[in-house]
Amino acid sequence: MRVLKFGGSSVANAGRIASVIEIVKRANHAEAPLTVVVSAFSGVTDALLGMVRQAAVGDEAYLARADALREQHRAAAGELCGTLGGEFAAGLEAMHADLVKLLQGAALLREASAQTLDQVAGFGERNSAFIIAHAMCAKGLPAQFLDARRVIRTDAHFGAAHVDVAATDAAVAAHYASHAILQVVTGFIGSTKDNQTTTLGRGGSDYTAAILAASLRASVVEIWTDVDGVMTADPRKVARAFSIPKMTYAEALEMSHFGAKVIYPPTILPALKNNIPLLIKNTFNPAHPGTLVSHESPEAGTAVRGISSVSHVALLTLQGSGMVGVPGTAARLFAGLAQHDVNVILITQGSSEHSITFAVTPEAAAIAKHAVQAAFALELASKLVEPVRVETDMAVVAVIGEGMRTRPGVAGRLFSALGANGINTVAITQGSSELNISVVIPRLDEGKALAALHEAFFLSKTKELNLFLIGTGVVGKTLLAQIDMHADFLRQHRGVQVNVIAIADSKRMVFDRQGLPLANWTQRLAADGRPTSLPAFVDEMIACRLPSSIFIDCTASEAVPALYSDILQASISISTPNKIAMSSDLARSRELKALAERRGVILGYETNVGAGLPVITTLNDLLQSGDRIIKLEGVLSGSLSYVFNHWKPGTPFSALVAQAKSLGYTEPDPRQDLSGHDVRRKLLILGRECGLPLLQDNVTIDNFIVNGAGHGAAAFAAPDAATFMNELAACDDALGEKLAEATASDRVLRFAASLDHGRARIGVQAFEREHPFASLGGSENMLVFTTERYKDRPLVIRGPGAGADVTAAGVFAEVLRIGATLFSGRSNSW
Repeated sequence: MRVLKFGGSSVANAGRIASVIEIVKRANHAEAPLTVVVSAFSGVTDALLGMVRQAAVGDEAYLARADALREQHRAAAGELCGTLGGEFAAGLEAMHADLVKLLQGAALLREASAQTLDQVAGFGERNSAFIIAHAMCAKGLPAQFLDARRVIRTDAHFGAAHVDVAATDAAVAAHYASHAILQVVTGFIGSTKDNQTTTLGRGGSDYTAAILAASLRASVVEIWTDVDGVMTADPRKVARAFSIPKMTYAEALEMSHFGAKVIYPPTILPALKNNIPLLIKNTFNPAHPGTLVSHESPEAGTAVRGISSVSHVALLTLQGSGMVGVPGTAARLFAGLAQHDVNVILITQGSSEHSITFAVTPEAAAIAKHAVQAAFALELASKLVEPVRVETDMAVVAVIGEGMRTRPGVAGRLFSALGANGINTVAITQGSSELNISVVIPRLDEGKALAALHEAFFLSKTKELNLFLIGTGVVGKTLLAQIDMHADFLRQHRGVQVNVIAIADSKRMVFDRQGLPLANWTQRLAADGRPTSLPAFVDEMIACRLPSSIFIDCTASEAVPALYSDILQASISISTPNKIAMSSDLARSRELKALAERRGVILGYETNVGAGLPVITTLNDLLQSGDRIIKLEGVLSGSLSYVFNHWKPGTPFSALVAQAKSLGYTEPDPRQDLSGHDVRRKLLILGRECGLPLLQDNVTIDNFIVNGAGHGAAAFAAPDAATFMNELAACDDALGEKLAEATASDRVLRFAASLDHGRARIGVQAFEREHPFASLGGSENMLVFTTERYKDRPLVIRGPGAGADVTAAGVFAEVLRIGATLFSGRSNSW
């Protein structure tokens, strides 16, 4: 015997029922006979309970809803079986009449008892099984309708009745002895010894199938639903979840207890007791092998079989010195809960016996608190225990698998994945069987935790980085192009999937949780984007709660860094070439670094100095390895490096500035470069990395143009960039004289910065030909580190220091480094 059960989504309408019949026809060709258990049509049980509650409060709308339900069933029956008539039509009408009588009784009494609710709720399965049995006959598959109340015997615990196994076995044996034809059985319902209708709990149709299978000694129970078996995680919360081919009864029990909806937990017990495999199949994809649940544990595979969660729980804690060393404390606590019918989802106790924490449904929280405080009233009055603490808006996430007991490091990987994504663990429990590790976390982090754990345990070959980009100027555009160009390589050879979830410019922003296609992001931004709001962008980014998230600020705006605290507080890492945050207010920059450290994420600003050069990384490596910085010298402006490297006698200075501007090396207004303010920001950042409390006023700037040319002050006072460029030409002669002086003494002019014994200076200096700065070309930057280790031969970093390509490449490299750190579960700021 094989027992096949079809859920509400599988029999939602006539079209789906026709598909079910085809599945049963194919199964019927096998040697073993069949029994089919069906649920009510999708949504019908909720509709029935809604009607009886309406009737109980005198709302006559229940009558119209009952008529609509009658028409729904008649329409499905007509579509499946043709013209309604004879005993079939009479049977449908009789059931409808019985339903209306019950509803009218509830309306008259203004009451809907648990017994009445069970009687009404069972009409969904009765109609469904009755129609499907006749539809099978109409389509050439002989079948009979079996009302489960005739064979499944229960106690009178209405709403979640307990099965009388001996009486049920006898009734099933007697019925099947005289009914050899395929039986179509109502799920969900049974009856007491005096024939009162009972229900087996929501999801009870699965249980019905397992009960019948146990009584019939079936070879298998097939649960046909709307997914491809038991999934590694809830596919509605984890997009990359996939089906589990095989699992044990114990694993299935744990998965169902902690929120997996595919199997109703009591279903597993009769199957486990009688060693009957459960096969979870997809009605809408019958070719998929599904999930086989049995005693047999797969020999190979991951230590964790699946990840499940309970989305909304309340966490209660009883603690106090009066609990330490006192026998029976836990017994009193749980006895008090049991007296009030409070079901406990999770329990954990500190080894000091100072506290016991347990989770319940939110609805039971108030009752549970009252029950525990009543049980410990004397201790509360004596202040030996504290009032019960209740924490709401929590969720339980569990990693489950029999392989965990033989694999070290599972807990480490779990907590590393949560920690790397800034998810705080409120409570932890693990049984001695090592089958399950459960953690209680804030409810808002549930989806993020599931995705992070799923990636950690099941997708180790491919890690996902989720990026949120603001700023689509030359650097931002180039960065997106580089990500698009290298995406396949990263995925295939580095196991990294880079998803750009959001893009914003100054006018529009667009989000896509699945990742924006970068080949046409400009069109997507124009077509689907909405007006940019920086707070709204940050709020939506946080609301996505995606693991391994990185915010990228490619703007020069002061408004964006003002939101860094909110971003870091949400455990989202940052990568930015924007120098404002780390070079402005000293206390603010320190606060951001400390916040990143506390939240376990990364504040990355490598490209603040030297574009794509590893300047800050190298400086931190020196400091962290115990070296001491004596002096820093640098050509830190790629734009000014280009100008001074190409400035030769006879070449107007203003012409080179114009050329650098046209190549995109300078800011739109070159005064930002020539003033030395941009270099000052970089020098401040370097000094602060060295631990110096540098402020802007601590940096001396020698303005080469203002001090070296008679018209310099007028040029800098110009109302706009175009006027400035015109005024700058008037300075060419005076500036040319400075160049001639340097050339005559066989020196070169460079716009350089220095940090020497705490003194910070910026300005144009003349360097001998032997100095490293004299060899610079193009737009190169150079940093010279004189340290205790590198005193005689300073450490030199040299390379391109300007241009969208190198800056974007630096950001890209930093993003990948941040990702590698997040994936490994470690974090730090730099």
